[in-house]
Amino acid sequence: MAERPPAFATDRGTSLYYEQRAAEYDDWYQGTGLFQQRERPGWEEDVQRLVGFVSALQPARTLDVACGTGFLTRHLSGLVVGLDQSEAMVRIAQSRLPAGIAIVGDALELPFVDGTFERVFTAHFYGHLSSSERTRFLSEARRVAAELVVVDSAPRADRPAEHWDQRVLKDGSTHAVYKRYLTADDLAQEIGGRPVFESRWFVAAVASGE
Repeated sequence: MAERPPAFATDRGTSLYYEQRAAEYDDWYQGTGLFQQRERPGWEEDVQRLVGFVSALQPARTLDVACGTGFLTRHLSGLVVGLDQSEAMVRIAQSRLPAGIAIVGDALELPFVDGTFERVFTAHFYGHLSSSERTRFLSEARRVAAELVVVDSAPRADRPAEHWDQRVLKDGSTHAVYKRYLTADDLAQEIGGRPVFESRWFVAAVASGE
């Protein structure tokens, strides 16, 4: 269990961490930088499978919440808006979205009117949220779009299902980030949908209000 009360989207320290991490965030996906020596069997193949899953989603007016650097956002088809609380992340994401837009915003208080989008997409965000944050996010996602697609991290034998993860950046600074790992079935149950993707490293589920 978590060592202190869970928090992510509302945690100031976490916000500062992701702003600081923006320039090296893609190292996690690409297996470069501090991740180059990590033993992650099947990681590259799973990343490619995940990219294929995202690319295969039907074109739609999509809001990518917590888009980060846009690593996955750029593979979404249709009109795409990326949203993140980190200005540094948004700058990188915008460079990858020539036909879309990336903006700074609050994932728990989306700056859009009801039904603005057809789909809300989010990757590696939901599994960080506390119970109260999850409730707020799901409410906001359902308000602005009929469909919700959530991608996150699969359970790992070497990590607790819920904990404060100790992260290290290239400058040697350490940061605590709240994290949960979910099976595709558990994720689907939590968001009120169905599982649509599961691999060794990643899971995804979709929920629709239609």
